[in-house]
Amino acid sequence: MTTAHDISPDLLRSLLSTFIDALMGAEADSLCGAGFGERSENRTNSRNGYRHRDFDTRAGTLDIAIPKLRQGSCFPDWLLQRRKRAERALTSVVATCYLLGVSTRRMEKLVDSLGITSLSKSQVSVMAKDLDAQVEAFRSRPLDAGPYTFVAADALV
Repeated sequence: MTTAHDISPDLLRSLLSTFIDALMGAEADSLCGAGFGERSENRTNSRNGYRHRDFDTRAGTLDIAIPKLRQGSCFPDWLLQRRKRAERALTSVVATCYLLGVSTRRMEKLVDSLGITSLSKSQVSVMAKDLDAQVEAFRSRPLDAGPYTFVAADALV
């Protein structure tokens, strides 16, 4: 059985970045009352660029772009203050999503395990669909960019 340790560090780093960016983006959208670049009467705030932070994981250090808001702050306590727990939960979900695909239920479990309470079910559903498309695109990409040093077959092939 393939586990998080069996997945290439480059792939794991890439998928972790994708998941973290999606979670922070959804959280910023929730705080703003509308999606990024979306016009809405419900909008209460807007984004104002990003600030970068390093996030150390077992797959290496990630450069995390944290959304800034025009008013107030958007600081992902779930990621930066509880690092070990957040990294463990993210790595577990990324490995599962790589193996089995992204589902709304898996995303809800991840959001719950990180203590994120500001996301609606529809935001989690949209995020799961977007991430599933990205994971599937990676899994089904052409492998003609070689030459490769070695080839390994796993349960997905």
